[in-house]
Amino acid sequence: MSEKGGPSEGKGNPQKFRLSVESGVVSDVAGRNEAGRDGAAPTTPNGQRVVEFTTPRAKLIEEANQAIRADLEAFPRALAAYEALRGDPEALAHWDMANYITMRKLGYNDHGRVHAFITGAAGMAITELLLEGGVKPDLMESGVGDPDDVFLTVILGTMLHDIGNQIHRAGHEAHGVALALPILDRIMGPLYPDPFKRTKVRSFILGAINCHDLNPAPLTVEGGIVAVADGTDITKGRGRKAFSLGSVDIHSISALAVDQVVIERGRDKPVLISVTMNNSGGIFQVEEILAPKVIRTPLRRFVELRATTRPQGDEQILSRVRLDGDHFVMDLESGEQVEVEVMDSQKKTQQAAAENLGLSSDSR
Repeated sequence: MSEKGGPSEGKGNPQKFRLSVESGVVSDVAGRNEAGRDGAAPTTPNGQRVVEFTTPRAKLIEEANQAIRADLEAFPRALAAYEALRGDPEALAHWDMANYITMRKLGYNDHGRVHAFITGAAGMAITELLLEGGVKPDLMESGVGDPDDVFLTVILGTMLHDIGNQIHRAGHEAHGVALALPILDRIMGPLYPDPFKRTKVRSFILGAINCHDLNPAPLTVEGGIVAVADGTDITKGRGRKAFSLGSVDIHSISALAVDQVVIERGRDKPVLISVTMNNSGGIFQVEEILAPKVIRTPLRRFVELRATTRPQGDEQILSRVRLDGDHFVMDLESGEQVEVEVMDSQKKTQQAAAENLGLSSDSR
């Protein structure tokens, strides 16, 4: 289930996005509230719009679509680009084939249409919170564009970030850049008649696709948004399919331990990402996937990250975890507090390779 506040809700409602999967057996991944008879998303008594991510797949995608379109209502260029992308036959084929390779051949979690739309909605929420918090993305800081261009960059970059997986997981970032180019040119051509500006805006999108998996780490705020939005899709709704196909590993098992991800306004920083786990096994998803994408991007200064376990879950080891710089501060059930460094395995691999070649990992 996802609750997503629209642009008109303003400062009164700090919660922007919620992806939640209720506790239960794997086959029970579903939301509780159905859309109204007219197909519109239901609302709470106070008028807050509620968008639910539920099975089946087509319904989940449509509800994510509603959330994205609501966020882009005030940004006509970004909305036009999104509408063109979601119906583009080449993009649809890319998502399907990327998912086939990652799930059927590698046994990974979802990397197709569902992932594209969920991360797209998360990217919109993060972008909105950053702008509300006074953060100036690089596209604006450089003088290239305005908020409309920023939203366009984030939605196209986020939804196309994983299409390179259809060629191979190894090097999928660079493959994604090559595959995205004709789609971007086709979509952006009518929206940016000036090729000079179009090329500049496109560079931010391509950079975000190339850097979404921190290989290399992104240099722009827009690239950081795409990376972090990608990292938020860690609930058991994503791991369920891989698990049912027989991929029983630390990735699919730990994904089943994550019930909910909430993106909302933070108290000390513009964005707070809260992860709720049904048992401590979900900390692998937080440490291996989400935390490095906060730490190693320009969003580090603007995002708080917290993880908690439900008291009614399995036997508990952890009660709460929060990110403090590049360390986790863990509150144990015993009452003890432990501080540990985030194990960024990808960064350690890169450093080891550089050392073996006699190079400094910080060399320019």
